[in-house]
Amino acid sequence: METYIGLLEVAQRETGLTDYGSDTFREGLEILVSSLNQEAKLNAAGEHVLRERILGHLKQRLQVEDWYKRHPEIGEEPIEKPLIGLSLPRTGSTALSFLLAQDPNARSLLRGESAQPCPPPGTVQNDQRECRRDEAEKVSGWKAHTPSGDAAPAECQDLMALDFKSQILIAFARVPSYAQWLKDGDLSSTYDYERRVLKLLQWGRPRLPWRLKAPTHLLYLEPLSKAFPDARFVMTHRDPADVMLSVIDVYADIMSKFSDTLDMDYVANLNIDMWSEGMRRTLDFRFADEHNQRFFDIHFKAMQEDPLAEVRKLYQWLGEDVCDEFAQGMSQWWQDNAAKHEPGPGKNAEDYGVNLDKVRPLFADYTRRMQSWTGRP
Repeated sequence: METYIGLLEVAQRETGLTDYGSDTFREGLEILVSSLNQEAKLNAAGEHVLRERILGHLKQRLQVEDWYKRHPEIGEEPIEKPLIGLSLPRTGSTALSFLLAQDPNARSLLRGESAQPCPPPGTVQNDQRECRRDEAEKVSGWKAHTPSGDAAPAECQDLMALDFKSQILIAFARVPSYAQWLKDGDLSSTYDYERRVLKLLQWGRPRLPWRLKAPTHLLYLEPLSKAFPDARFVMTHRDPADVMLSVIDVYADIMSKFSDTLDMDYVANLNIDMWSEGMRRTLDFRFADEHNQRFFDIHFKAMQEDPLAEVRKLYQWLGEDVCDEFAQGMSQWWQDNAAKHEPGPGKNAEDYGVNLDKVRPLFADYTRRMQSWTGRP
């Protein structure tokens, strides 16, 4: 793969644009590309997919800045009272986001517009854009680990990747230098840029409250809260031991497509370290009374038992109504998704080289809090 300078030049040449806006993305881009070239041991598919993904983010950033240059009034768009989902991965947060996406009086971030915010939806009739297909989906053996589609609600990962500080960039390959830099990084500019892109996506469309989500937010609640000071948070919960095995399996499956050498110890330790640290930071954030009032908690088991009841409780907390159209849409989606549900991998901790007796103490404080927040073990 080229150097990061070479990739910047390719993106500029292919778009005919030169202005990337602020330079906050450059450090992450440089470290990521260096880590991919020196540490990842990518195969041919990995080289192609990661190069195309990086170029895609760079080209979208160039186009975002071009739209702002031609229409500075976009910056006046208000982003008010978003509801932001955050949690450990594999806790039912994706299912919750699909349920919330049925609300006609709210706005979810959709996968197609997240991957390709330009041209902004408000400038295209019926938003009939031809969204670029993720190159990863063309790889032999690729499988989606969550419900998908251009009209599906998306995590914030692609918007965060425009600043090259995104969890999705560590899920494809072994990039320890970049992963450590990301964990310790300041994501203030990342969330500021996400807000900038949300304004672009909202411009020319009805102003509805946003529904956003990403597990990564656990690690960066302070800068997230500064960028969205009136945000409220919904947090889904599940036994961390179950979560770790599930998310390790997902990372291992993805990385195995892009490298012929899978370092299972790296995959396991990366996730255990990252998510235990994320939960530690979240507990610190929530211990402050002024922040704790901003959270609503849902246990994985409660979602499985009666998802609509949990959403109704959430909306009562928000002070909003669940209209008939919303309720019917949720019921239909839950029924349709249940019919498509696939069984889990059926693996145990030993298959991943994980000792759960050493993992559980890392989440002990969270587990106690989870029980008090949700009333469930």
